[in-house]
Amino acid sequence: MKLIIQIPSFNEEQTIGQTIKDLPRHLAGFDEVEILVVDDGSTDDTAACAKRAGADHILKLETNRGLARAFALGVEHSLTLEADVVVNTDGDNQYRGADVAALVEPVLDRRADIVVGCRPIKDHPEFSLVKKSLQLLGSWTLRVISQTTVRDASSGFRAFSREACLRLFVHSRFSYCMETLIQAGNSHLRVVSVDVRVNPRTRPSRLFKSVGEYIVKSGSTILAMFILYRPGRFFGTFAVICLLSAFLLGLRFFYLVYYLKPESTSIKAYHIPSLILLSVLALSGIGLVALGIIAELVRANRAVSEEILYLQRQQMIQKNPSSKGAPAFYE
Repeated sequence: MKLIIQIPSFNEEQTIGQTIKDLPRHLAGFDEVEILVVDDGSTDDTAACAKRAGADHILKLETNRGLARAFALGVEHSLTLEADVVVNTDGDNQYRGADVAALVEPVLDRRADIVVGCRPIKDHPEFSLVKKSLQLLGSWTLRVISQTTVRDASSGFRAFSREACLRLFVHSRFSYCMETLIQAGNSHLRVVSVDVRVNPRTRPSRLFKSVGEYIVKSGSTILAMFILYRPGRFFGTFAVICLLSAFLLGLRFFYLVYYLKPESTSIKAYHIPSLILLSVLALSGIGLVALGIIAELVRANRAVSEEILYLQRQQMIQKNPSSKGAPAFYE
């Protein structure tokens, strides 16, 4: 059994060394524990510092591609290195390296395909009340959409089985955290949570500059993933709202005009705006139903494509020679 601990990093020369030193190099249940640093186009000496600190593999990207893409490339490279389990952690040493053991335990026991390390959000001394509230609200929203029980949806401290790594495909550029949970729920992968500890903050977050930006980016990511993986429910919900509203307006019009039978034709003319709104709502509802059908067909085609990619990844791993002796740096 091989464990690969991957660390997506961007300009982390100040913290990458301590992050690597805190990680375990031997764990029960694994014959090999190796560390992969994904240098996401850093302009400092992140790669060199990681090598000096003992990183076994460094995947060096020529340009900064964002956290989500760096994570995805790291997972793909871990598969080529014949990893049985992949653990992802942050390069700023946010999470305690000693908790890797607790993170991989459910995977080793075959109780989970993905394990999310949950931070003590309510008791976190560095989280403001607003951030705590947003974290809890965001995690609740993700639980509803993904149909999982994860308590800390934005945590990047995670363990993945080989099957999970083969099944996950990241489309977002902002963050993989939310997207992979929604994918896992729709792919029927088993997701569990474990409590983990955190270290004092070493730097501000680079994913967002303000709470407003975090809300916009996170909200747009959740919305995009919901449309991508559950388009029928998304468009169907709005279609029902439009069609039901149109139906109620129609009932109202017929009741007022034909049941009460107003004498003046001006009263009938008074309801023309309602008829116009009724028409707009009805046409919108029909259009949304059509969009929902088309989106479901696209989703079915995407599911077939993802299954093909899954099989291709399996073949890639089977054909890949042993990673022993492979070069440490990849340009």
